[in-house]
Amino acid sequence: MRRSRTSRTLAAASALTAAILMASACSTAEDRSETADGVPAELRIGYQSIPNGDLVVKHNGWLEEALPDTAIVWNRFDSGGDVNTAFLAGELDIALVGSAPVVRGLSQPLDIDYQVPWIHDVISDNEALVAAEGIDEVADLAGRTVAVPFASTTHYHLIAALDEVGLAVDDVELLDLEPPDIQAAWQRGDIDAAFVWYPVLGQLRADGGRILVTSGELAERGKVTADLAVVSTEFAETYPDVLATWVEQQNRAVTLLHEDRAAAVEAIAAELNLEPAEAEEQVGQLVFLDAAEQSSADYLGTADEPGRLAEALLLTAEFLAEQGEIDAAPTLEDFQAALATQGVESVATP
Repeated sequence: MRRSRTSRTLAAASALTAAILMASACSTAEDRSETADGVPAELRIGYQSIPNGDLVVKHNGWLEEALPDTAIVWNRFDSGGDVNTAFLAGELDIALVGSAPVVRGLSQPLDIDYQVPWIHDVISDNEALVAAEGIDEVADLAGRTVAVPFASTTHYHLIAALDEVGLAVDDVELLDLEPPDIQAAWQRGDIDAAFVWYPVLGQLRADGGRILVTSGELAERGKVTADLAVVSTEFAETYPDVLATWVEQQNRAVTLLHEDRAAAVEAIAAELNLEPAEAEEQVGQLVFLDAAEQSSADYLGTADEPGRLAEALLLTAEFLAEQGEIDAAPTLEDFQAALATQGVESVATP
């Protein structure tokens, strides 16, 4: 399989980013301040506009209630690539990142020192490849202009979708655009297709876009993706009780999604500035797991027996390495070591 020009450019840019920003990451970590009780004075969270429990926690102020002596700082990001850059700069403690960006973050040249303590959702039809009128199947994208946020789960799935029909990334004109920029480019007629998530996906569909393949369909064919939480290893080791509290609030949100969907949807709709019916539709396209499910062998597992999420991350890494998107795939043991299971274990078995 040919290594694409965009892949070589991305790898070079990632290496440069890692080299430039690693020093600032170290100095920022050393400067962290604490309260008199030994809790962090500030918890810096990166979130995205994805209709899951993270927005429920944010909207309801549950972390602010649970950690009254810590200032909770919420920073919105448009994609996992931007989150990885912020971690390299030492600007985040916990954040939501798609599984493909997590794989990139744990791989060379980025090699970010973070761990996965929570699965926000398993992605199904919330992400899709949508094309303009006259493009009926993925093979029709040859020679067309396609937009996707680089280093995202949709970037990974776009490569996989093209590969299924015998196309390489070089066979399309690939643009690296964040979701808001994708919407603007679509409206101008600058792009023929995009692989993106809601709410922009819904806007492209409403503007005549045709879905060629969804992430749920690709997952059924072995390319599973998820929205994961990542936490700085230093933060997790220094403040395990704070991390456990964060996991507890995320589990509370999943419980609300299961037991009182209307209340959860109301919070999500407010955060996304959507009507409840539209938010309900988007929520229904994701799979939410509580702490007991996440501590099972199928997902995060336990400290003694890491779960099969590590195997899914390895499969993603092997595919990205084959495509030239990362230097090489880390080992299964590397991904198992990156699963921070203490939070879900403590919440699942109080």
